[in-house]
Amino acid sequence: MSASKTHKFFFLFTFLLLGGCKDISLRPPTNNTAPTLPTTARIAEPVSEQPVTVIPLAGQIAASQAEISGLTWYGNYLILLPQYPSRFGTKGAAAVFALPKTDILAFLDGETSQPLDLIKIPFISPELATMVRGYEGFESIAFIGDIAFLTIESKPGAMSGYLMTGEIKPDLSELRVDTNNLTEILPQADLSNMSDESIIAAGEYLVTIYEANGANVNPNPTAHIFDPVTLQTKETIPFPNIEYRVTDATSVDEAGRFWMINYFFTGDTKIKPATDILAEQFGEGPTHAQYDTVERLVEFQFSQTAITMTGTPPIQLEINDDHARNWEGIVRLDSRGFLLATDKYPETILGFVPLP
Repeated sequence: MSASKTHKFFFLFTFLLLGGCKDISLRPPTNNTAPTLPTTARIAEPVSEQPVTVIPLAGQIAASQAEISGLTWYGNYLILLPQYPSRFGTKGAAAVFALPKTDILAFLDGETSQPLDLIKIPFISPELATMVRGYEGFESIAFIGDIAFLTIESKPGAMSGYLMTGEIKPDLSELRVDTNNLTEILPQADLSNMSDESIIAAGEYLVTIYEANGANVNPNPTAHIFDPVTLQTKETIPFPNIEYRVTDATSVDEAGRFWMINYFFTGDTKIKPATDILAEQFGEGPTHAQYDTVERLVEFQFSQTAITMTGTPPIQLEINDDHARNWEGIVRLDSRGFLLATDKYPETILGFVPLP
């Protein structure tokens, strides 16, 4: 190494050593608190739950014996289908009920706090209870124009279901069903009080969905597709395994998506729940973590080849206690959220659930 390079190296080393002495000198700590270091751990966000706003109803439909089993829209009227319409007729007739959307919105917007009056629609079903052996009432309803499609549950020995049509008068003066055209729908599992309890109209397809689709009771569930004109079965398509009951469905949107009620009460041991994949994937809200009851809405996607879950997080409802609300009816309410209705447990409830 040349003398000039040696001199430069010695000068640079001395400069760095002296300049760095201040930084490397030891000082006693000013306190015993460990320094806070930035964390790379991801903090899980709490799972949200949606409140249910109860919409009070007036008249016969408010009684628990109403046993509302399905909801659907007919134009701007919410149609409420009792499991046994014959309980609400006069002079041997039967009835279903209608509620104007304007009245529902008026209540939700705070324009009224009074119980809402419903329109009673005569329900004409000649000799239906005697024609269907083991008749156990209606389970679901959907409309295509003025034509109604309904499912019935029966138990003449083993469980069975039926699909039938009807026609509503535009002035709501009558809903008459065709008792001469019934298509039987065989159950997918040997479970009492279980049948195809949901129905959706998806374009030219009419689809019914079985209530129990858990892995332990129905390992290969399917949905039935019918011709809406003849009611003949066209085919079946795969439906996903989902634990607990699915009890009703909304209409299908332009992308083929729809929501279903997914419900469990602690005494429902016959459905033999397996691992709740949705709870594992998305977590449980505060009240779902506290109680065994499950009350949630799950989004599905319809195609001509299968029905699948969309992967959208379920909408979990706030639960007040472990006395489950037997939600049996659901519709969308514009872009606000959903309307839900219970069967008789714990009582007749019409509720609004906002979108998250």
